[in-house]
Amino acid sequence: MSNWIEIGTLSDIPLRGARCVRTPLGRIAVFRTAADEVYAIEDRCPHKDGPLSQGIVHGTGVTCPLHNWVISLETGEALGADEGAVRTFDLKLDGERILMDASSMAVAAAE
Repeated sequence: MSNWIEIGTLSDIPLRGARCVRTPLGRIAVFRTAADEVYAIEDRCPHKDGPLSQGIVHGTGVTCPLHNWVISLETGEALGADEGAVRTFDLKLDGERILMDASSMAVAAAE
């Protein structure tokens, strides 16, 4: 069962940029692609915990600002030769409003 909560608007996030949401699980980075798609992942690189929200967004990936690891915004998996992953969180757009599925945070907390 989904429990959608509003976390902001599309215009709050610059194109190819990110904003962070603080949750009981820690910081979640919410990204906006050049195609106005939105994704939410943990704001930490699986390599050395770099702040992914400060990385460069390209397509549906983000490059960590510390060591250039590329993380898929769709799956949370490291791309290329690197290995590792971060949690992803369900989002949806309702017009301009960005909604996050609070139940996906509860599942992540239980893991």
